[in-house]
Amino acid sequence: MAYTKGIYRVDGMSCASCAGSIQTMLSAQAGVRLASVNLASEQVIVEYDPAVITLQEVAKTVDELGFRLITRDLSQEEEHDLAALRLKRLRVRTVLSATFSVPVVLIAMVFHHMQHGNLVMMALTIPVLAWFGSEFFIIAWKRMLHFSANMDTLVALGTGSAFVFSAFNTIFPEYLLKRGFEPHVYYEAATVIITFILLGRYFEEKAKQKTSEAIRKLMGLGVKTARVIRNGIEKEMLISKIVIGDVLVIRPGEKIPTDGRVIEGFSTIDESMITGESVPVNKWPGDEVIGATINQTGGLKVMAEKIGNETMLAQIIRLVQEAQGSKAPIQKLADKIAAVFVPVVLCIAVLTFIAWTVWQPATGAPLAFIAAVTVLVIACPCALGLATPTALMVGLGKAAQHGILVKDAQSLEIICKTTAIVLDKTGTVTIGRPQVTNVFWEPAASLRPSQAGRDFQSAIVAIESMSEHPFAHALVNFFSEVHDAVNGESKRHPGDDVVSDFGSITGKGVSALYSGDLYHIGSRSFITDSGCVLPVWFAEEELKLKKQAWSFVYVSCNSSVVAMVSLADVVKPGSAKAIARLQEMGLQVHLLSGDSVAITAHIAAEAGIGFFKAEATPGEKSAYVRRLKEQGFVVAMVGDGINDSPALAVADIGIAMGTGTDIAIESAQITLIKGDLEKLVTALKLSHETVRTIRQNLFWAFFYNLITIPVAAGVLYPFTGFMLNPMLAGAAMAFSSVSVVSNSLRLRSKRID
Repeated sequence: MAYTKGIYRVDGMSCASCAGSIQTMLSAQAGVRLASVNLASEQVIVEYDPAVITLQEVAKTVDELGFRLITRDLSQEEEHDLAALRLKRLRVRTVLSATFSVPVVLIAMVFHHMQHGNLVMMALTIPVLAWFGSEFFIIAWKRMLHFSANMDTLVALGTGSAFVFSAFNTIFPEYLLKRGFEPHVYYEAATVIITFILLGRYFEEKAKQKTSEAIRKLMGLGVKTARVIRNGIEKEMLISKIVIGDVLVIRPGEKIPTDGRVIEGFSTIDESMITGESVPVNKWPGDEVIGATINQTGGLKVMAEKIGNETMLAQIIRLVQEAQGSKAPIQKLADKIAAVFVPVVLCIAVLTFIAWTVWQPATGAPLAFIAAVTVLVIACPCALGLATPTALMVGLGKAAQHGILVKDAQSLEIICKTTAIVLDKTGTVTIGRPQVTNVFWEPAASLRPSQAGRDFQSAIVAIESMSEHPFAHALVNFFSEVHDAVNGESKRHPGDDVVSDFGSITGKGVSALYSGDLYHIGSRSFITDSGCVLPVWFAEEELKLKKQAWSFVYVSCNSSVVAMVSLADVVKPGSAKAIARLQEMGLQVHLLSGDSVAITAHIAAEAGIGFFKAEATPGEKSAYVRRLKEQGFVVAMVGDGINDSPALAVADIGIAMGTGTDIAIESAQITLIKGDLEKLVTALKLSHETVRTIRQNLFWAFFYNLITIPVAAGVLYPFTGFMLNPMLAGAAMAFSSVSVVSNSLRLRSKRID
């Protein structure tokens, strides 16, 4: 039996329940072996037997649920245009719905005595329901055909019943007037509900598209062309034409086209976007290189060893896609209860009509109709629809004030349940670039007045300013600050002296003449190879400090070693304190890094972290997070690099540092703008408060229905003679909405430390 597997675009999905419905319906079809829906990428993977079911029948099944399956292949540009068009249409519908709804609300609340006011409101309400909110009714109808219900069903039921009852009273007001009842209308309820729900859908769609952009940006990291040597001739060709064994020519400043091995040349490669290591890596013949990393200093010839989907970048993309698709869709509480709530409300309305008709046959018909409609109006899910978005608007606004960006409600619901925090090292716990940690001066250097410490500093700054190496930048920044602090900014800047005969040996160090003196600045071997004798105490000090995983740069002047400078990627100020607070909150903190065991262990000890893993590839970071989840932890992953994106995606909640790469930020659900771990503590506390507010809102929204629906049905009438009319039902519904909004606004005054 030959199965066909394809990945197709699904248009129209707006929530996790949509994706779940499509997956369930497709999986139930004869001939379909596998159906997996990825809401983030808006794609469905279908594996089917074409002898049993055709692709057109698969598409028809999706169409029956109210969505559209695009079976032809789309380019990245077409996919982007399709998403942008859908977002634009939703924005236009939201704006127009609000434009029509505002005058309806004004007439209903302020100018309700105006002549022909009901007709005007009906005319304004029809476009809101028939055009702007038509998808709610279409999907609700198609859901009903498959004996299921969701939030769309509630919206369609509430707004539809309110409009039908209002339209009847507008066209035939005498029917109720003759029977002693006031023909009230509820157009404002119908229009406002549609507008609020459309607004929420717009923000959800926008956030979902940003998530999809992470994959597109990852794909954009690769190069489109490469210079290839074939038959002794160098030619430029498309990356798709490269085959294993091709020799590629990479110049300084260019990206590596694909994974391979250096066969000629020497250079330093910036691999930070893949490995997360802050320091560029020296590459000699025989060393492996990774596609999409940046060649910095020297020219290279590389033999291609992996191409297409086998490259590390492609594997990272695949890991992110699989992680996004494997996340179980979180069914919102409102949607869960809707499946039971809607049929129950319908049954109560029908039973109410029957009971009144049977109990009072003389006058029961009008009362039965009013009671049944009152049940439907008072059960309108306005408060239910406002419960989450209002709390989120306040919570997200407060988060933004604290420098925390949260993409969706799902993130807030999950992060407050977090039991384990996994931190990337470079750029998350540490600064992410080498810093000078100490300077050791040779005492004998001070015997020469013309070469006092300050002049050595001037020489270091002037010479290293001509180098592009990260260590050189660290030395320039450090000694410039020291010089300004000692001499004052008004004095001659240390870089003003002329440097001559500058030379650089890649991976070793630099040499130059400064004020007539010959300087060598670089590694220990570079200094000794230049004929300098290393003082014994320097070697002893280096041996001791290597336990802290520091790097060392030596400075010699006229063959005399005058200084040893230690450098390291140090822990950010505040990281240790934030980690201690996280542990006080009962969270287990882990550290992951692509760096060596010695460096990672040192940083873990300095930051107060007991669990760590070193030399971790992107796949290993992702697997580490998976294992924690399998052990029962709710895992939050915090990172800042492209290499962290698979782990960010597979974690229950991904948190990106705002100082990191765009890919990490797009892959995460929460972004800490300033890259400060202390903001993670704030985010956790704020999430607890916001989720608590949402739960309170949902409780009161459901409690309201639990109390008012029986009253609307007339259970008090036999005992008190009280019959709730639709106008009071509308007022009660409005009050429930006001109470939900008021409770949400309380969140603004809460102090989050």
